[in-house]
Amino acid sequence: MFRVLLFLASLSVAGASYAQAWPSKPVRVIVNVAPGGVADITMRVLGARLSETLAHPVLVENRPGGDGYIGFEAAIRSEHDGYTLVYAPGSTTMMAPHLVRRADLDPLKVLTPVAATGRVSLYLVVNPSLPVATFAEFLAYARANPGKLNYGTPGNGTSPHIATEVFNREAKVKLNHIPYKGAGPALKDLLGGHIQVALDPGVGLPQVKSGKLRMLAVAGGSRHPDYPGVPTLEESGIKGVDGGPYFGLYAPAGTPRAVIDRLNAEVQKAMKEPSVRDRFVALAVDIAEPMSPDAFAAYVKAQSERYSKLIPELGIKL
Repeated sequence: MFRVLLFLASLSVAGASYAQAWPSKPVRVIVNVAPGGVADITMRVLGARLSETLAHPVLVENRPGGDGYIGFEAAIRSEHDGYTLVYAPGSTTMMAPHLVRRADLDPLKVLTPVAATGRVSLYLVVNPSLPVATFAEFLAYARANPGKLNYGTPGNGTSPHIATEVFNREAKVKLNHIPYKGAGPALKDLLGGHIQVALDPGVGLPQVKSGKLRMLAVAGGSRHPDYPGVPTLEESGIKGVDGGPYFGLYAPAGTPRAVIDRLNAEVQKAMKEPSVRDRFVALAVDIAEPMSPDAFAAYVKAQSERYSKLIPELGIKL
């Protein structure tokens, strides 16, 4: 028994020593969606702060495509030593795996949750060429023209995809889904008029402000402070449409626990910094309450189970 206790104590000391020595070189964070979206922007904001507190560069690398799996695969093929991480929207870890199954890359098995950061509000925005000025007019137009309006999303199984399908069901409309490889490309086509509508995760707010897009409703708990006249979907009688689960930082399974704990603590500190919080808030990101790695892991599991039931109910198939 004494030898077992001595062995466990030695492991604890070794783990603490590793955490103190980590990092000794740059840390790479793979964002598994395209540049220009909320996940990409928030990770770059967070990464800049972590580069200062860790005293080593935090390098952000986009690996979009494959419904998030390309980024997962790149991470788990690396050394599981804390120097390669994944930053992912909740849609790619808790939603898309129920549509595109990869047993070899199941995020709940190959990744370890580290820290939650925040989740997006969604904004119903349209190209100004659409002959509607209010949500009520949009709803009437969509119902009068079933199947004639196309909506864009950052990809299959993403939060805007699931949310818009819930909207279709609750509003009794039929909008056609056009998936992209990120919120940035979807926004570009919305501005160009190639699609007519989107539940935008916040990246289109500057274009709303400049008049290039028109905001008609908010899928969130409250109205946007800059657009007090724009109603929430809940106010308009459309229930259950939301921005989905939290974005978060993950490490390949098997990464030393001491590094996971250190990363969690560093992210929690960074998320309290005004420079970080203000940028997240400017993107209309709902900042997550602090969670330990274990609490975040429990959250990921619960949300995954929720969407495993909701997605079949919506009849979403690829």
